[in-house]
Amino acid sequence: MSPKRLLCATVLCLCFSGVSPSALAQTAPAAQQPADDASSQPGAQPVPSPADASPGKPAAAALGGPVRNIVLVHGAFLDGSSWNGVVAKLQQKGYHVSSVQNPLTSLADDVAATRRVLDRENGPVLLVGHSWGGVVITEVAANAPNVAGLVYVAALAPQLHESAMDVMKAGGPMPAGQSISKDANGFLWVDRARYRADLAADVPETVTRVLAAAQVPIAANAFDEPVDQVGWKDKPSWYVLTTKDRAVSPDLQKMIAGRIGAKVVPIASSHLAPVSHAGAVAEAIDHAARELSRRQQP
Repeated sequence: MSPKRLLCATVLCLCFSGVSPSALAQTAPAAQQPADDASSQPGAQPVPSPADASPGKPAAAALGGPVRNIVLVHGAFLDGSSWNGVVAKLQQKGYHVSSVQNPLTSLADDVAATRRVLDRENGPVLLVGHSWGGVVITEVAANAPNVAGLVYVAALAPQLHESAMDVMKAGGPMPAGQSISKDANGFLWVDRARYRADLAADVPETVTRVLAAAQVPIAANAFDEPVDQVGWKDKPSWYVLTTKDRAVSPDLQKMIAGRIGAKVVPIASSHLAPVSHAGAVAEAIDHAARELSRRQQP
């Protein structure tokens, strides 16, 4: 066969053996349903997919089905791995779980990172934020139609046009504040020698040494960025209140939970509850997801 004929044959083979454009536009299969949640009960309806969904991207589903997607947003000085214990517990319960990796370079950047993850979810989502992550989910949830509810874990929940710093001022100085310093590039770091005492007193020292070594600094300016919208105004909220917290005082947490109308779940924990009390945090998230699922039953 001549080189020209061989080239033509090769092109034809590729054209007829490749994946069709319509196949590429299909969305990912739905995540495994928790065995005993609302979808297993008579009358539960599958979550519809809008016909005008863009190719290759799962559509934001109408909030009519069970909540089986959990998106976790970490706090300052951490990364998504701080949720590892919670992720494992929730996966055991059958949830589809995603952990956002915030760049911590600005509120806008963290909001964008969280929205990218939300855009990939099929069906209603329970959005969970720890510490600084509470500011992020407050902003994100306001215009996210697939977010069914919010869970704040020792988190900040600003009111409209408030910043994280505005919220923190209401609680007064905290011991952890003395451990934080700003570098020449405008990023905040926690003193490694005080990391465990001020953030994670109930986490094993071997673990906190790793957390301190791998800490992700946050841009100091991020704490002064106000939120332009607040998702907790029209979405159900829960608040995991850490009663042994040296970073966000329990009294401040109680005030935050009260003004956003959240249901409070107290845990005798340090600030890093997702690490030290992963099981209890996962149970609180599971409870919130089940309650949302019951509300959405026809």
